[in-house]
Amino acid sequence: MHPIHDVDPLLLLATSLAAKRRPAELLEVMAAIDLINGNIPTETKLVDAFARLAVAGLLVGVDTGIALTPAAETLIKALPRKVELEEKQFSLKNGLTDYIPGPAQPPLTIAAEALTVALLAHRAAAKSTAKNLLVAKPKVEESTQARPGQRQRKPAPARRKKH
Repeated sequence: MHPIHDVDPLLLLATSLAAKRRPAELLEVMAAIDLINGNIPTETKLVDAFARLAVAGLLVGVDTGIALTPAAETLIKALPRKVELEEKQFSLKNGLTDYIPGPAQPPLTIAAEALTVALLAHRAAAKSTAKNLLVAKPKVEESTQARPGQRQRKPAPARRKKH
């Protein structure tokens, strides 16, 4: 698949996160992109990426959502499991260079206005107090201090050998 833009693997990873058991809505894809990348690319880049990935046979529009095709699912399953999202994105970009698309599929046309609405809804949801399930878990810092109120056990007395 040529050319491959930086937005393409990001969009595939975000769609795979958002569409686990059902087609993902645009709002869910925006939240996943924000989780992976920390910021969301411009609407024109996303519109182009949706169309490019659909023509290559990796994304498909289903009802009101977006889903991965079986070819895209095999690319996602081939990614290493226990690596950071940035490394997965890099590995997926390498996988996309080796991907040979079949016959051209119809492009997935998503209006830039729909992406803007989804982006604004995502930003409004981020400001609310509702719990977002697509937020990364915070890493726990281990402290070297003993917890207050915890006593240490005394070591067991040495046992004597009987002869």
